[in-house]
Amino acid sequence: MTKSQLYITVLSAALTASMAVAEPTVTGKITHESAKFTSNGNLIGNNTNGSVIPNGKDVFKSETNARIYIDGELNELNDGATYHLELQAYNNSQDIDNYDSNESYTQRDPLREAYVDTNYDDILLRLGKQQVVWGTADGIKLLDSINPTDYSELVQNQMEDSRLPIWMINADKTFEDGGNMQLIISEQRENKIPGFNANGDVGHAFIMKGVDSITGRRNGFQYATPALINVASTFDIAAAGTYGLAGGFQQAYGDDVTNAIAGGAAPAGWDGSSSSLAPFTGTTVDGFASYPYYKVQDTQMIAVGQTTAAGTAYASSAADATAGKELLYGMATNSVQTASGPTYGLKTTLGNQNVTNLVNHNGTATIWDTSNPTSAFEYMPNATFATFNTFAGAGVAAGSESAAGASQFVTDKDAQDGVNVGWRYKDTTKSGLNYSFNLMRKADANPYIDLSWHDASSGNLLTTEYVQGGHPTSGLPWYDLLGDGVNDLAVTAANIVTSLGSTNLYQVDNCTDSTDVDTCDGDNGLSSTNMAYKAGQATQATTILLKDSSGNYYGTQNPKTGAANTAAYTDPILRFNKKSNDITSIGGSFDTSIETEALGPVVIRGEALLNIDEMTPVVNRKLLAIGDLPGALKMKKGNMFRYVLGADITALTNMMISTQFIQMRNLDYVDNACSGTTQMGNTYDCSEYTADMSVMHLTNGLKKAEKNKEFYSLFLSKPFGESGQHRWNNIFMFEEGGGKWNRLDVEYTIDDNTIATAEYNKYFGDQNTQFGQFKNSSNIQVGLKYSF
Repeated sequence: MTKSQLYITVLSAALTASMAVAEPTVTGKITHESAKFTSNGNLIGNNTNGSVIPNGKDVFKSETNARIYIDGELNELNDGATYHLELQAYNNSQDIDNYDSNESYTQRDPLREAYVDTNYDDILLRLGKQQVVWGTADGIKLLDSINPTDYSELVQNQMEDSRLPIWMINADKTFEDGGNMQLIISEQRENKIPGFNANGDVGHAFIMKGVDSITGRRNGFQYATPALINVASTFDIAAAGTYGLAGGFQQAYGDDVTNAIAGGAAPAGWDGSSSSLAPFTGTTVDGFASYPYYKVQDTQMIAVGQTTAAGTAYASSAADATAGKELLYGMATNSVQTASGPTYGLKTTLGNQNVTNLVNHNGTATIWDTSNPTSAFEYMPNATFATFNTFAGAGVAAGSESAAGASQFVTDKDAQDGVNVGWRYKDTTKSGLNYSFNLMRKADANPYIDLSWHDASSGNLLTTEYVQGGHPTSGLPWYDLLGDGVNDLAVTAANIVTSLGSTNLYQVDNCTDSTDVDTCDGDNGLSSTNMAYKAGQATQATTILLKDSSGNYYGTQNPKTGAANTAAYTDPILRFNKKSNDITSIGGSFDTSIETEALGPVVIRGEALLNIDEMTPVVNRKLLAIGDLPGALKMKKGNMFRYVLGADITALTNMMISTQFIQMRNLDYVDNACSGTTQMGNTYDCSEYTADMSVMHLTNGLKKAEKNKEFYSLFLSKPFGESGQHRWNNIFMFEEGGGKWNRLDVEYTIDDNTIATAEYNKYFGDQNTQFGQFKNSSNIQVGLKYSF
């Protein structure tokens, strides 16, 4: 059954019902809640470096919603048939756009429920938009997975509010022996996850770090990709001598240009044979950033093929205090400039200006640490400048939901286009043990991202080719030694060398004249102050090439021929495709009561769920180190087993105490440890591992997940007042790794129609945990509910 056929079935019943409505019962509830942050500091997903959202205990919620419930009989349809509608008007004047008013398939849905209850023989039928609850665990959803969830306020809201009603056929039959069987056929809808969309929801209070690593403006790869490509274009401009920069690289350092590479004029004796990044197959990001070999006015990067008029290798001058990492930061921030400072508009078109976290800078100096990366370039120490040639000039795809430079965010239209089917059997044994067995075949409500390179104009998929080393004469990443039309430099991902080893360094003139190296005579050997690189000489560096199905290579310069590429092959784009994967869920539950002398009746309960083919993130730091984002950030199928064991007692007359142990076991956990060395001998992580989907982030090393993650919870609930008309509840959850969340809420009954509410949510502990990451989202809420 397709989704459209399901709609026809349930809507036909609803339309038939609407023709026979008589004397409905109308009730309602109006609720207002206001909330303020209790902590200062940046929220996850803040827009720019240093901006503070919120700015001191700001109000983030002023929410009013009115729900109208309409119930009536439909005897004309079937004897005893009834109908139910739940309508909602919603407004939150303090929330960000897209979260401040009604929206379908969120907890702000204007039509929350609309169903008809009827029967066929002994089968009870509920047809329409509804909720079905199969699980009862505190603070977590296991078996309660039929309806998707709105995580706009994480898990602060009550389940009946955050659970999203969907259209379904719900058939329920109770047998003579007391057993019950339920069949669900429902539409497919995904969870509502803040930030997991085209615009990233900047300023939202509950964006997870794992989501921010994809769509965040500062730390998300969706926006880091075009920023990285802008830097690649900057390097390409400098290498090609564009805008009067007569070859070599020119430095943009801070806001003012104080140093320049090549000084705006070609070095004496340079024949100009290299005018692109393509020959730089052996100069890597770490090679560029980790050595201070750039000298005022004279030094430039040298590629294979650049020689003096006499045919000897061009010698760079000695180093000065301007380190490569500062040059990298300057060019990433401001693009290229001349020695006198004009930017030619490139600072605004290509300069990152500290918006995206490309290079970590503390305000006075650039931080460069490949062993503990916190910025995009630090994760890519082995990416060659020839790889930048591949990406420079990447295009923007038309018709995408989000096209941020050279990245594109799209949603797979077929991802949630079928139906979910669920079946449950529950019964009670003679000893009083309640149990259930559950089975579902469905689209996972948690979407995932699939990364791939495409041609921006045609949308055609591009394939990735890994190339090790460069042509011995030209330096280009193409070398057909056997003459069979095959690139003999190509290697597989498995064969990429992780330790680049030593670097061949050119001997340079050792002289004291800092203005004109060519006037100095004599080669007095290498020292720590006169080393310079010749591209192509880093040991076994790997370059990334992209090509289409016809074998055409992409890049500013054709990596095969060395000629300038046509425009048709200079526009690769990285597509972020949001998808859903079909999974099989097998689970069950039990509960029973045990009489004890000390505690009275103790309810022991449990739930378990096995998801087959659930997508989990696997990070390959070796591929990330060479700049291969699609290869580095993969979602792979695996089996996940989750279970909850709980115990409930009543103490102090009427206080309910509930404790839980929760464990999530990844049955296909990946953990392949690896440590490598860069071109300059610095260490970096080249491991492949299952990442923590909720908190993996540029700022925490794309955190590895636990193979078996454990949570513990304690829930207390007690009525108070003369007749127990008021109530307070408190839930505390502790997660392995140190994350903590505590919610205290109070309901105070004013009269039969009016209830005042208060709620305090505190997140604390390790900020790289599921709960601890929301430290700055801790909040206090007050509200009023009026029923009629």
